[in-house]
Amino acid sequence: MTDVSRLPGPFVDEWSWQQQARCRDVDPALFFHPAGERGPAHDHRDAVAKRVCAGCPVREPCAEYALRTREPYGVWGGLTEHERRAVLARRRALHRRQRAA
Repeated sequence: MTDVSRLPGPFVDEWSWQQQARCRDVDPALFFHPAGERGPAHDHRDAVAKRVCAGCPVREPCAEYALRTREPYGVWGGLTEHERRAVLARRRALHRRQRAA
């Protein structure tokens, strides 16, 4: 018999949290910067996107999804691309220290 224990769960289990997301009715462009966007315009767009995320009931699973999948673009769970890279770097450093101990 085939071992299916390592296969992912049902698709709906992976994505069901999105049904409750505050961003569902917001233009997705708010969360993803256009090519070449820099400076105050970039910072303002990120800040507005983060305000949407701030009151979201699924902020944590959204952020964890983006971290787990190494999402390279956009604001997810209130974290920008740069912030997610920093979180992942801290986690890797902690993991290395734990293995060395």
